[in-house]
Amino acid sequence: MPEGGQSAVDYLVRMLDLERRSEDTFVGTTPVVGLQRVYGGHVAAQALVAAGRTVDPTRTVHSLHGYFVRPGESGQPIEYRVENIRDGRSFSVRRSVAVQNDKTIFFMSASFHRHEDGLDHQAPAPLDVPGPDEVPTMRERLGPYPERLGIWSSVPWSLDVRYVGEPGWVPPGDRRADPHQRVWMRIDGKLPDDPLLHACALTYASDMTLLDSVLSVHGEVWGPGGVIGASLDHALWFHRPFRADEWFLYDCWSPSASGGRGLATGRMFTASGANIATAVQEGLLRRVGA
Repeated sequence: MPEGGQSAVDYLVRMLDLERRSEDTFVGTTPVVGLQRVYGGHVAAQALVAAGRTVDPTRTVHSLHGYFVRPGESGQPIEYRVENIRDGRSFSVRRSVAVQNDKTIFFMSASFHRHEDGLDHQAPAPLDVPGPDEVPTMRERLGPYPERLGIWSSVPWSLDVRYVGEPGWVPPGDRRADPHQRVWMRIDGKLPDDPLLHACALTYASDMTLLDSVLSVHGEVWGPGGVIGASLDHALWFHRPFRADEWFLYDCWSPSASGGRGLATGRMFTASGANIATAVQEGLLRRVGA
């Protein structure tokens, strides 16, 4: 979490600036937070930083696929070991493994592609969605629910997050079931002009609110009186250039939930409607006390 007068962007850039121990080994820090488990987007973003630093910078990441194997321990460093799978004429593929206390907690495959011209189309952005300045800030959302503050003690504070509908932690009696969960997000400040940094920042954000859409279908709630969960795997595809420090709409919905697991997919759109990325995640969902 922030130290002294450190800004949100200072914190994020510092967190993503891994220490290089060898050609293919890096070490990243983790914040000390209220909950013991490290935020999944933090680990995924650092794993992508490590992979990206072993690739020709003219090749940008276009997809990643990761698995959360064990919870990460907050306040403890994480080592990232990168394997060069292949460098071809157009693509580079890396495997990045996150290790903490001599155990793998996360691993990711990431593919990088040199720019090429080709076909271009996208599905339209959602219509009639209020803009980020028309919906409450997170501080305003949390105001009526002080008992929910504990759930957010480990939330990445460098993100400006504004729910269009009701968040997954609002008690069921105060909201209705909704097939979509839509959220405006951006990094809360100006990032340097580095495409890899922006891709890692988007990865950092993409693990947040996605599983809310599973609960949203049922009008369920996170935490006391509801459900606890954890990310199992995460996939992200990058489609078009973007800046993570500019507003994007995260339009999430859940096609299926069964067997204690829920599947969620999310599309990210700039304020002008460009589809910049798509995420898919499955999570473990259990009743509190089960």
